[in-house]
Amino acid sequence: MSTNRDDLGIAIRSALLQKGTRQIFSLIFLIGLSCVILFLEYKSPSFVKGIRNLINDSIYRVSSIANSPLKFISYTNKKIIVHIFTQKENEYLKDELEKYRLKDLKVEYLTSQNKIMEKILNNNTFNNEETVLGKVLLDKRSPYLRSIVINQGSKSGIKKGMPVVNGNYLVGRIVETNYLSSRVLLLNDLNSRIPIVVSGSNAQAILTGSDEMDPELEYLPKFYVRENNLEVFTSGKDGIFPAGIPIGKTFIKDNKVKVKLYSDSNQLIFVDVQLVDLNEIFIN
Repeated sequence: MSTNRDDLGIAIRSALLQKGTRQIFSLIFLIGLSCVILFLEYKSPSFVKGIRNLINDSIYRVSSIANSPLKFISYTNKKIIVHIFTQKENEYLKDELEKYRLKDLKVEYLTSQNKIMEKILNNNTFNNEETVLGKVLLDKRSPYLRSIVINQGSKSGIKKGMPVVNGNYLVGRIVETNYLSSRVLLLNDLNSRIPIVVSGSNAQAILTGSDEMDPELEYLPKFYVRENNLEVFTSGKDGIFPAGIPIGKTFIKDNKVKVKLYSDSNQLIFVDVQLVDLNEIFIN
């Protein structure tokens, strides 16, 4: 039993002795290395300086290489942030440019509308107190039926049957009224029937809408001589339209007398409704 304890103590002392020997050897080695370096620096300072520079350069190079991933990550993050900011800024600038472009287009549209209204007012020979200016809201068009809806109604004194003109030219009549809107039956609608008089011969007929853009003349006198470029006016005999409103000019097509309307129904933007007294016209 005592022998075992002695063996254990010997082993521990041996280990401590070995550890102490290594520590002493390391200390002696470092002291000796320091002395050698001091001796070399004293005897040959340029050599030691070169070694020191080489070691420093190596350390700097290794440090730079070690820090490269961190620098790359930082640089990449900055670039990504700048790219995102630039992209957002470009989108914002594009939106602003689009807003300004739309504003310019709106100004151009309003300028065009003002010119049209000014032209209508300058060319209108009717008293402004007897007409109501209306803007076309809707164009109801089909192969045979053609009408428009305007933004004026009974609130403005408009009644069913009143004539509608574009400038000084007849385009149709009111067939339906609401409080704030009205529907206008155009001259080239299949259901349109307008009594007219042809200049020159003073022949009277009915301007009838057809399946084409240009209406035609029906019920002309039996011995009427068909001619081109004769003026067509309202006759006023229906008790609805005042007499003498210009409509268009005649032309011959397929042995029929057609009328080329002065006002293009496809280009209507503003129209005037004549606030005529229908009873007075009928009595006259």
